[in-house]
Amino acid sequence: MKTIPYILIAVRLILAPVILSLAWFKGEESKFLILILMYFGLLTDIFDGIIARKVGVSSEKLRRMDSQVDLIFWLSLGFAAYFLNPELIKNEWYGILLIFVMEALCYIISLWKFGKETCTHAFLSKMWGLSLLIAFTYLIGFQQAGWAFYLTIILGFISHIDVILIVLILPKWQYDVPSSYHAWKIRKGKIVKKTVFFN
Repeated sequence: MKTIPYILIAVRLILAPVILSLAWFKGEESKFLILILMYFGLLTDIFDGIIARKVGVSSEKLRRMDSQVDLIFWLSLGFAAYFLNPELIKNEWYGILLIFVMEALCYIISLWKFGKETCTHAFLSKMWGLSLLIAFTYLIGFQQAGWAFYLTIILGFISHIDVILIVLILPKWQYDVPSSYHAWKIRKGKIVKKTVFFN
């Protein structure tokens, strides 16, 4: 049982090149299979955290691994969406660039302050992850951007601001910090135990 969370993370990592290959080689005929793999990947992301806590292996190493694999997994879906709908993605380049800049800032600030990448698993980041799921469903499955895409950009911007604030407020590097408010409480010594959400 203690190896299952690692297996689930590894499965999500393997899904990334599979999704890219399907989009590149099979094109539009693979879009629904890619969507199935995306939803399956989300399930592995939800259950790796739940199982890890149940069996007592939710460590810094596991959580950092989970965060980096999440980044690779979602990036693979972003590139898949581009392979399938290049014109649609090019038309929305400004929003996508904003998210890339915000993601880079999170890493740069965390590496500058702590010498480690971010690993907050914050609540707003989870909400953004769900909005990504909806946006990619529209982009890949129905070749549409619309409200789902713009909601994702807005939530992405807000969630990255929250992560940057968490990093700036925390006195020392820590994983699983639900929000900048919790980071402030940790700084003030008002929280000793981590608050854990659904992943």
